Amino acid sequence: MFRNLFFAALAAALCAGLLVSAIQHFRVTPLILHAETFEGEAGHSHGAGADAHDHEAEVEAGEWAPQDGAERTAYTVLANLLAAAGFALLIGGVSALANLPIDTRTGWVWGAAGFAAFVLAPAYGLAPELPGMPAADLFARQLWWIGTALATGAAILLLARTRAPWAVAVAVALVAIPHIVGAPAAPDEPSAVPAHLAAEFAAAAIGTSAVFWLVLGTVFGGVNTYLAARPAASVNGVKA
Repeated sequence: MFRNLFFAALAAALCAGLLVSAIQHFRVTPLILHAETFEGEAGHSHGAGADAHDHEAEVEAGEWAPQDGAERTAYTVLANLLAAAGFALLIGGVSALANLPIDTRTGWVWGAAGFAAFVLAPAYGLAPELPGMPAADLFARQLWWIGTALATGAAILLLARTRAPWAVAVAVALVAIPHIVGAPAAPDEPSAVPAHLAAEFAAAAIGTSAVFWLVLGTVFGGVNTYLAARPAASVNGVKA
């Protein structure tokens, strides 16, 4: 079973990672490159604060980054494949530990649950951001994102195991608590990035993530079902 889950996870990661990389290349990356042209255009007349931001920009400019074009695309594809493999192995492990099968019938449900936990719930408080937009402290954002994803995932898993009234109440509380606490607020600083560009990027990023998760779950379930049926389809090497 674990071998089947492992190979199903790799197949799902390959499909989802390559597909989402293609979508990002044509739909998301152009928005990021467009936003990068606005970096540094806001906040030039803020005295010492501006000098500090300029210094940080210079430090960041000196750090290594992949070149635009083929190198940047290659690293994006690699990152997507690694992320897809990690998420696929995660849902495979949860499926095995919770004794909740992931197959052809339930694969898309797993994908939808992953999208809700890792994208939709965190995005409600922290929308996808473009370069050049003001943002809160990185560690605080990461901590809130992880807590929100874990709480939402736990709520979904609890409801998948039982629909008792107490479970529904606990699940609602788990989903609500991170948003009651609130995501780290971005500083009130001007940004040269147009609002319509930020909104378009957020919609494109969330939509791309939805495709990623649905493909990941559906392919995982389909391949897992196929691999699980193979031993039963043959006896002593002869097909039944």
